[in-house]
Amino acid sequence: MAVLRALLLTDPYIVLSTAFFATISFFVSLFDSVGNAQIAVARVWARGILLVAGVDVKAIGVDKLKPDGSYVIAANHSSYMDTPVILSTLPMQFRFLAKSGLFKIPFMGSHLKRAGHIPVPREDPRAAVKTMTEAARNIREKNISMLIFPEGGRTPDGELKPFKEGVAYIAIKAGVPIIPVAISGTRAVVPIHSGIVKAGKVVLQVGEPIETANLTLKDRERVTEQARQQIALMLAAYTEK
Repeated sequence: MAVLRALLLTDPYIVLSTAFFATISFFVSLFDSVGNAQIAVARVWARGILLVAGVDVKAIGVDKLKPDGSYVIAANHSSYMDTPVILSTLPMQFRFLAKSGLFKIPFMGSHLKRAGHIPVPREDPRAAVKTMTEAARNIREKNISMLIFPEGGRTPDGELKPFKEGVAYIAIKAGVPIIPVAISGTRAVVPIHSGIVKAGKVVLQVGEPIETANLTLKDRERVTEQARQQIALMLAAYTEK
């Protein structure tokens, strides 16, 4: 959601589009306790942002995903534009793990809660474990997917950072596959610490699912590294072309 703060001043369309779709999403949420309709609205918003900004997204490997499947999506994070790219591309019903501070913002906080997104209290390890358990329960009970940026934030220099183990923890607890997703090109579209949107090409690559059904939490370090290695290889393969 921080993408809004970075992009609001760059283009009148973004300002009007964000306000328009946020209003629609809020009213839709009054009649949609699950949050699926709000994600549909968010997808339309994301595609409009990309279109007007001149961002061309090439998706590779999306056919590996079932639209009605449940996964934990692990993606690298280098730009505020990553979220619109994922929203516009991946077909499943998914929710985000978002900074807890966003849920305290009037209007936005209630909207996030209604949509089913989950706040992450980064400063409280015990609460973070409770949050991850809740995320796993939501995946199982609601048959949805969960999007996580396991680096914990945007990379400051474009290099892939170490992954936190929450992505594996949630996937193992939920008994669903981890889907590694590599996003290339968004850093050039919206550089870090910048709200200037530039036209450009973005590639989103979907890796091979990492099964977790028969694993335990003792496997989370190994599984986390598997996801990171897949993403690193996909990013390197794109860079070399």
